[in-house]
Amino acid sequence: MVVGAVIKSFASPGTVPTGLAWDGKTLWHSDSATARIYQINPITGAVIKWFASPGTSPRDLAWDGKTLWNCDIITLRIYQINPITGAVIKWFASPGTSPRGLTWDGKTLWHSDSNTDRIYQINPITGAVIKWFASPDIEPRGLTWDGHTLWHVVFTLIRVHQINPITGATIRFFASPSWGNECLAWDGHTLWLSDYNLDRIYQLETH
Repeated sequence: MVVGAVIKSFASPGTVPTGLAWDGKTLWHSDSATARIYQINPITGAVIKWFASPGTSPRDLAWDGKTLWNCDIITLRIYQINPITGAVIKWFASPGTSPRGLTWDGKTLWHSDSNTDRIYQINPITGAVIKWFASPDIEPRGLTWDGHTLWHVVFTLIRVHQINPITGATIRFFASPSWGNECLAWDGHTLWLSDYNLDRIYQLETH
């Protein structure tokens, strides 16, 4: 299969699918219409469980090995969440006014903002910005980490970019399956993408 090819897809549980994260076995997904965070079976697309998001318009999600992180575009906060109860462990203010993408690299958070058109590396303890670089284009959306590089959705270009996390340079890119591309997750082999145009979650080839 070619890079970016759709392996499979299934309907999202809500009508405005946004955030995605992979916990090693299942997908976590947020929907800004329902203001819920869902745990999803990646084989069937069935909802395992859900809880209310801490904000009213949740965007991307990140999994740090034990807890979830979620950014919200209305409250302008980044939350750390207990995945069992949905309770907020802590929160801090997002660095920009339109928080979109979020991922975890093993030590720090990476976050994109569609007003500043920047990708930030963030200290998860303090919320302080470690560094930032410009997104490949305006309207940056979701982020995910593959162990070495960032993958990033650029809404305006309808593309998924692989990015060097040190320089911010694009390594390669491919067209996303629909113009409503929002967020990404990496499962160790393939990418998952949420799309609010068709209300679907896609699994995409990366090799």
